Amino acid sequence: MLLMATSIRPAAPSLSYFSGRKASLVSKAKACSMSKANSTSPKAEPPLSHNSIPTNMNTHRRSGYYKPPTWPFEYIQSINNDYVGKNYVKRFNELKEEIRKKLKIHDIDGAELDKLELIDNLQRLGLSYHFKEEIFQILRSIHQQQILQQEGRNVVSGEYSLLYATSLKFKLLREYGFDISQETENTLKFATKVTKSELKNYLENYEYSEENVTTTLVRHALELPSHWMMLRLETRWYLNVYEKMPNANPLLLELAKLDFNIVQATHQQELKDVSRWWKNTCLAKKLPFSRDRLVECFFWAVGMVLFEPQQGHCRVNLAKINALATTLDDIYDIYGTYHELQLFTDAVERWDLKAMEQLPEYMKVMYLAMFNTINEIVYEVLKEQGINVLPYLIKPWTDLCKAYLREARWYYNGYKPTMQEYMDNAWISVAMPMILTHTFFLVTNPITKEELESLSKYPDIIRWSSTIVRFADDLGTSSDELKRGDVPKSIQCYMNETGASEEEAREHVQYLIKETWEMLNKAQTENLLFSGMFVEIAKNTARTAQCMYLHGDGHGIQNAETKNSISKILFEHITVPNPFMSPNSSP
Repeated sequence: MLLMATSIRPAAPSLSYFSGRKASLVSKAKACSMSKANSTSPKAEPPLSHNSIPTNMNTHRRSGYYKPPTWPFEYIQSINNDYVGKNYVKRFNELKEEIRKKLKIHDIDGAELDKLELIDNLQRLGLSYHFKEEIFQILRSIHQQQILQQEGRNVVSGEYSLLYATSLKFKLLREYGFDISQETENTLKFATKVTKSELKNYLENYEYSEENVTTTLVRHALELPSHWMMLRLETRWYLNVYEKMPNANPLLLELAKLDFNIVQATHQQELKDVSRWWKNTCLAKKLPFSRDRLVECFFWAVGMVLFEPQQGHCRVNLAKINALATTLDDIYDIYGTYHELQLFTDAVERWDLKAMEQLPEYMKVMYLAMFNTINEIVYEVLKEQGINVLPYLIKPWTDLCKAYLREARWYYNGYKPTMQEYMDNAWISVAMPMILTHTFFLVTNPITKEELESLSKYPDIIRWSSTIVRFADDLGTSSDELKRGDVPKSIQCYMNETGASEEEAREHVQYLIKETWEMLNKAQTENLLFSGMFVEIAKNTARTAQCMYLHGDGHGIQNAETKNSISKILFEHITVPNPFMSPNSSP
């Protein structure tokens, strides 16, 4: 997909969580706080040295009481998928050529709305990556008609009959990197406002039924904005809906089902590979207090990286990095003493096996797993591009450890940070700056000096993506983490600082997510440095987080909704309603 790229400034400014458009939400909470207690300035964060920690706190170890993995190693290795057989692939290629012909005919003779709807269906069914050139040609011809601004004025002035077609056109043109005017941007905002209002009215007047495609689409649209959805989950959901549509194209539907199954088979093989690596690290065995969430970490990778089969190398490595980060988080969060955490942070910053000698045994296993995995990525980049990227990978790991250590200091001191203090640290401690930095090196070739300079300062595209992940994480996990005695999260920081209720604080954090998405979109449109693929991965990271934490802690607690989502994407194939293509036949 062609994307407009994000202007990268040297360093992202600090977010102000109580200014501008946010002020109205804060004033009510602050007034409530003032009526309950005298306003006092927050206490400065006290320093903490090893000697200042009571002996019992220096040896105290907690437990997250995490359950065993839902999908153990033996289950993963036993997966068998028949949809890579030659008969399935042959049928898939035949269908793909039929759709390609249809696209070429549409480009010449089709009505504009028919073209747009076909492209939209290809995207939502997860098929557009097969037809990038054909889609681009159709959209370029539409863009060259030079009628967008006039249509935009018509719609805003009240000609609602054009609303659907015009907003769909603008959405697709923008997604594929075509310039659209500010006036058309206003049209999109207008369409969103009108549509949301109309959808709510529709739901109030019609009884919900799973067989009613319209009500299904409406309810889904109101749950999360479509551009906040994890792409692969959206594809799986839309396949079921599209099948019930009276005007569904049977060839397109069959192609989408086959493609989903074939891509899933690729993902399953990648999962088998990374699960063998995970078992060989012995981290789950040697550090039983930590979360064994290898499948969830791979699911993150499927959501973050473009799901196409050719991106497997990146997905496997991101799953490894995420698994390491999850274990490291548990070391700092629940198990390590403050003195041990200081030693580990120092060892990471030094990045030397000699530094490992000062660590306790359980930390040595963790340190060596990190050392070997990251150095392997460094070696691959050096071999392919002749660049030593080790300093650029050590830095985000060091920053992450220091952010974890600061949260441990807050915990031992019983310190309650302000919202600003918390978020200035928390967008780092959510680990996404570190993970996205690794992603950059896995998908970028060639790497430029300008990109390296910007990357080391965490450009806006990383900052805002990581901030959304942090807010989504806090909304989904703060209740469970507080039960373990963790430091306050953004919700509690906001409540402590303003006197707001938990409901008001959660509403405010949701508002901040929306505001941060606007910043992330702005960063994308201004990008002149990073590849479209990397920018899209940064946005996918935010999307995946919002789906992972939509129903609670989908990463650590393994709620039923997230289990169901993971199963649908990684383990459950879609039955192809054709006897010749039945999985029971010989492929």
